[in-house]
Amino acid sequence: MNKDKLILRTRFIDRASHWFMVICFFLVALSGLSWFFPSLNWLSGVFGTPQLARIFHPFLGVVVFVVLMFLFARFVRYNLPEREDAIWFRNVKSVLAGDHSKPLQIGKYNAGQKVLFWGIMALISVLLLSGVVIWRPWFAHYFSIPMIRLALFTHALAGISLMLLIIGHAYLAFWVKGSIRGMVTGYVSRRWAKSHHDRWYQQISKGDEQ
Repeated sequence: MNKDKLILRTRFIDRASHWFMVICFFLVALSGLSWFFPSLNWLSGVFGTPQLARIFHPFLGVVVFVVLMFLFARFVRYNLPEREDAIWFRNVKSVLAGDHSKPLQIGKYNAGQKVLFWGIMALISVLLLSGVVIWRPWFAHYFSIPMIRLALFTHALAGISLMLLIIGHAYLAFWVKGSIRGMVTGYVSRRWAKSHHDRWYQQISKGDEQ
């Protein structure tokens, strides 16, 4: 790998946190689906037994939340709304069609990635709060039955929504060639950066950020 032609996009600590969170979320999601859809009840064996799944599911859920909050602190400054985001939205059809001929003034993350970022953070917060309410035997006894029922519905709805967002995120990562390599090695080509994140490429070329 000739790093002279590559740019560091994601540092090791961020990549390691991301992939660790992915593994934990995968386990939590599978066990959650086993209770939401009766036909998927067999997924409750992801931790060995259904009993272990009920024990580990909430604890791993907290781990996912903590790791995401760490990543939030690391990346929030790149995901704040900017005036240039409107350019991306106006050209979203050409972007999805793979046409990058127009200068879109995209920073480290485009407007679509920012929407995904805030959506994931909002949903994981809802999952944590609703999860605490239904978490037996630790906290559920502090809440009324109607509150627990509402929390169960909210938790399931937020969980399915988050899974759909993650699936969309993974699909787009595979669809945009070079993105997966960037999250595995941490590096992207200069051509990739200039094509997909032109303003960020200009900034790092000038030495504004690494």
